[in-house]
Amino acid sequence: METLPTSIRYVRTEESPTMAPPVATGGVTGWLKVNLFATPRDTVLTILTLLLLLWMVPPIIDWAFISAVWTGDGREDCIGPGTGACWAFVEAKFGQFIYGRYPIEERWRVDLSGLLLILGLVPIAIPSVPYKRENALYLLVVFPVLAFILLTGQFGLEPVETPLWGGLLVTLVVAIVGIVVSFPLGILLALGRRSEMPIVRMFSVIFIEFWRGVPLITVLFMSSVMLPLFLPDGVTFDKLLRALIGVALFSSAYMAEVIRGGLQAIPKGQYEAANAMALTFWQGTRLVIMPQALKLVIPGIVNTFIGLFKDTSLVLIIGLFDLLGIVQQNMNDPNWISPATPATGFVFAAFVFFIFCFGMSRYSAYMERRLDTGHKR
Repeated sequence: METLPTSIRYVRTEESPTMAPPVATGGVTGWLKVNLFATPRDTVLTILTLLLLLWMVPPIIDWAFISAVWTGDGREDCIGPGTGACWAFVEAKFGQFIYGRYPIEERWRVDLSGLLLILGLVPIAIPSVPYKRENALYLLVVFPVLAFILLTGQFGLEPVETPLWGGLLVTLVVAIVGIVVSFPLGILLALGRRSEMPIVRMFSVIFIEFWRGVPLITVLFMSSVMLPLFLPDGVTFDKLLRALIGVALFSSAYMAEVIRGGLQAIPKGQYEAANAMALTFWQGTRLVIMPQALKLVIPGIVNTFIGLFKDTSLVLIIGLFDLLGIVQQNMNDPNWISPATPATGFVFAAFVFFIFCFGMSRYSAYMERRLDTGHKR
């Protein structure tokens, strides 16, 4: 190969200075061009979206903030031309929205139960905090006992019957119990449906298909109205307990199918590797198969949890007033009946549901990123 003459050869002895990105791709202008105005179609969609927002957002802001009534003693303060949201109604009924008809002087027990729950959830949700096994033991064994004692009234505390419970308290109790019970039960049902033992597989299939084939409203109605008819005389169950059992069994069927999808996505080689290591079925499932399967179906699991949390509003059909039910009940208060009261109450309930569901969604996305050990192309 011909060698270049020394007079025209050049060797750089220092790094070239860093240059600013082109105006067309850097800064705010570049971001707008790439994300909003990259093609004529994107430009048209962006303009239509901006026009839609200009049409919708100003009236919403005016109704929710500018023309809203923030303080008041009754419906007269929320009636008038151009009156927006009646946040005074939410302020006056906030205690019932959270606690239902739980006695005011005993509401500290609900607050303490919530604090104990947070003290267990935060350490187990942060990966860097140690003692996960102890935290799980506290949440699954110690906390339920303490919460039961505090909420129902045991060991000298004033008894509070479950018909007095309501609002966000009932929503969280039904959702948390349903989530905690349906997850392990769903794992067992998923494993049972893939079992090679005919009786176990048949039982799992019948259980899953039965509970997936009936609406949750029917389950709640049957547990509240029909179940007592089949019990011996003098034997009864608390209405809230019946709802908890129905919701947990209903949700476990859906959870089982989500987890079964993760099990089917595991390559056969992983099962063979567990067998090659002389692991028993349960050891291989616990140490090799299930961690991979659960990681694959995190979105489906959290989606089931979110659906369960929102479905708690259906307990109203059996006379349990959850957050949405207690909001609807207070809308009929003669002292607060006004055109703005229903919309304000529903917006408040929707906001509370959104906070919890959005939090679960964001945490699941964080766990997906943290557990993503695959090789990206």
